[in-house]
Amino acid sequence: MSTIKLICYSAILFAAFIAIPSYAQQDAQFSQYMYNTLFLNPAYAGIEGQTRFQLIHRSQWTAYQASFDDGTAPITQVFSATTPILRAKSGVGFHVVNDRLGPLTNLEAQVSYAYHFPVKNGKLSLGVRGGMFSQTLNFDLYRAINPDDNLLQSGKEFQIRPDIAAGVFYRAEKYYAGISMNHLIKSEFNFGSDSLKNPLQNNLSFTAGYDYDITYNMVLSPSVLFKSDLNTYSVEVSAIATYNEKFSGGLSFRQGDAAIIILGMSLLKDNSLRLGYAFDYIIKARELKRPTSNEVMLSYRIPVEPPRTKPIIRTPRFRH
Repeated sequence: MSTIKLICYSAILFAAFIAIPSYAQQDAQFSQYMYNTLFLNPAYAGIEGQTRFQLIHRSQWTAYQASFDDGTAPITQVFSATTPILRAKSGVGFHVVNDRLGPLTNLEAQVSYAYHFPVKNGKLSLGVRGGMFSQTLNFDLYRAINPDDNLLQSGKEFQIRPDIAAGVFYRAEKYYAGISMNHLIKSEFNFGSDSLKNPLQNNLSFTAGYDYDITYNMVLSPSVLFKSDLNTYSVEVSAIATYNEKFSGGLSFRQGDAAIIILGMSLLKDNSLRLGYAFDYIIKARELKRPTSNEVMLSYRIPVEPPRTKPIIRTPRFRH
């Protein structure tokens, strides 16, 4: 077994079985993380060698309603695009995230660049990402314990800050692994008050997966996502089976939160259009939430045309 495979397997086992505390979520969360790698790691940009556009919509705790002010459950959308730059041995990517969490709305727009190095039978990619991260806070949606508090504000406040991330990703034919760190400059939001200081915390993400051929038409793809804000940790593990490169289905588990069913289907004759769906069943603190979450994904890759070759012209006079 190669050293890279051994490291990959060891990391998966470590993340899957270590006893770890709950993760304090700050960034957007997606159940179909295995298809949303650009959001997690800028080094993924262009490494698949294909141009891809993708949209994910997530409704967390579906049908949840707050007890006042018509509050709603968290709703998140992410749009991403990535393409290789083959002549430069690199790739670029772009993603936009809209994450609404009650009175707080996070909006980010990021551009990723990655340089690819050939390593054995795969590619090693080094990536960086830069962009903006904005927050809008609606103070009118808060219910104050002390209405006469001098620190209370009203209306909406908006702030925008720069954001930077970096990552490493390795992709071979049958397996991959990557690690990244975002919010490197820890941009801070205060909304005009020192008592409201809220910096973006460093978040580390490690992801890995392997494609195992069960039969000629069936592939099993286990994967893991390990996240940390350097104080607390969280892990997600999944296993998805794909039949004939068209239909897929599997299970996932998010530590301390939910059990998940993931389904997918490739459309069009060349399988370039893919539809995915994830159903979360909440298993922890259900009395504070609604029991289910739903997530829909639509992805399109531009088919790669085979290289053109000159046609062979047979001359009967010289044919042997």
